[in-house]
Amino acid sequence: MIETSLSDIVIGIKGAGEMASAIAWRLFMANFRNIFLMETPDPLAVRRQVSFCEAVHDGARTVEAVTAVRVQDTDHAVASWQTWRIPVLVDPHWHTIARLKPDVVIDAIVAKKNLGTRMDEARLVIGLGPGFWAGEHVHLVIETNRGHHLGRIITQGPASPNTGVPGNIGGYTIQRVLRAPATGRFVACCDIGQPVRMGDIVGSVEKSPVRAEIDGILRGLIRSGRDVTEGLKLGDIDPGNDPACCHTISDKARAIGGSVLEAVLRTFMAPRPFMGVKSHRELRS
Repeated sequence: MIETSLSDIVIGIKGAGEMASAIAWRLFMANFRNIFLMETPDPLAVRRQVSFCEAVHDGARTVEAVTAVRVQDTDHAVASWQTWRIPVLVDPHWHTIARLKPDVVIDAIVAKKNLGTRMDEARLVIGLGPGFWAGEHVHLVIETNRGHHLGRIITQGPASPNTGVPGNIGGYTIQRVLRAPATGRFVACCDIGQPVRMGDIVGSVEKSPVRAEIDGILRGLIRSGRDVTEGLKLGDIDPGNDPACCHTISDKARAIGGSVLEAVLRTFMAPRPFMGVKSHRELRS
């Protein structure tokens, strides 16, 4: 294995939503600086406070002291690395990969299917969750399903299939997710971080109310004024009472980010002989 200087590794991430942002944050905090994110021109994030894709709308987004900025081209992307910021490019077809030739490509769109990611896009290609087969579409797959195997690095085969049921938080699954009751324009009447009670109206789609099904904190909510389709996820409620959860990376996203970091280090650090753990007696001798 050829050892590559970690400081020179270029990492491209497809998507800039919650999971992609947590991965970018984790890699950045581990001193990888040459990271870029590729997004659609009109991203629709639920957990907006912790999603770098909001930079597409606002020009910049800071998540736990790490800032991402929208840039227009690859020259500006490279320039942003010099100021310790993560560039976000509007590039739904991932043309930046051919221009910057990253060493690592991570598909963090979490679309539950492969939208075109290939193993030949980089030396290391990683896919998140269902839709990818390690050894065929990508080199490695990261398990995204909550539970015992969350964050597992899969070297051959797929992740768990999509169940269609949100992960369990505080004993709630589908009840904590807000979905569009109809097709039309969503108008919010609550803000992220606001406490809600079961039955409270969080917003509406046309004349149909969007009601909270549990008590808790409104952890995520899409931007008001967006056109949505019936059944689309509009937001989610954390059954706890800590507003800080709205502005920090979740346990799930943090675990997945850690697994991606491990996958990168596995690939780009030359293996060292494993000598085992010395006993206290050996350490003292």
